[in-house]
Amino acid sequence: MKPTLFLLAAGMGSRYGGLKQLDGLGPNGETIMDYSIYDAIQAGFGKVVWVIRKDFEEQFRTQILSKYADKIPCELCFQALDALPDGFTVPEGRVKPWGTNHAVLMGKDVIKEPFCVINCDDFYNRDAFMVIGKYLSELPEGATNRYAMVGFRVGNTLSENGSVARGICSKDDKGNLTTVVERTEIERVDGKVSYKDDNGEWVAIADETPVSMNMWGFTPDYFEHSEAYFKEFLSDPKNMENLKAEFFIPLMVNKLINEGTATVQVLDTTSKWFGVTYAADRDATVARIQKLVDDGVYPNKLF
Repeated sequence: MKPTLFLLAAGMGSRYGGLKQLDGLGPNGETIMDYSIYDAIQAGFGKVVWVIRKDFEEQFRTQILSKYADKIPCELCFQALDALPDGFTVPEGRVKPWGTNHAVLMGKDVIKEPFCVINCDDFYNRDAFMVIGKYLSELPEGATNRYAMVGFRVGNTLSENGSVARGICSKDDKGNLTTVVERTEIERVDGKVSYKDDNGEWVAIADETPVSMNMWGFTPDYFEHSEAYFKEFLSDPKNMENLKAEFFIPLMVNKLINEGTATVQVLDTTSKWFGVTYAADRDATVARIQKLVDDGVYPNKLF
């Protein structure tokens, strides 16, 4: 069974200053996600699913989905603040969505095959899709609890225009992920890659440290685990009192690893990430895409 590409596109890109998922950066107005989908098709993926907000569905269908009508099957699902399990309600004053793993949960009714989760605003490069596509397509039929993550070197994933958020990873001697900790502020400080810890102190790490760029490989049983743990998350008073608490993918993955429920293979890639975390990143991203086109990696017009 061909794997599905699941794109997280529900955010507005607050640091970027606009709806960056729909920003044309390629020579013919291609978005970053256009390149991701092109690479996924080359890597043998069989379907594309987006999770978006309902309020920009019409624009999304017109500007994005229409391009793929005859290229690959496409589906949409929607993330909403009030998409909660029975018995739970949105805390008064909360306006922020519930995070990346809540967004993943929205795909449970449309994804029935192994799938790869990515961000829409990250340029992952083709080798990353080849690596995760191969892993997912070679899983035995009906496999469960055997997940994967594409690991990028943190030094290759920074922005020159401000801090970035990354999941910092550790793995065992079999290449399985042992822990992933979401760090929301990572940048070069005094020439060294550093993250700000829970006490607000900068901690230096090696450039080669593997990080999650939210490129995960799961099988459909992951939805069941996520539904169960989301209820636990919502039942914790501190998560309801903190109006910005988020149900991150690394939170779910860490739980499954720590309790021995699942393994997550860390997959190596030669790809180097780039993206548009900040508006100031845009020109450099346009230039890098143009160079890939000039070098023949991508056609001048994708679709």
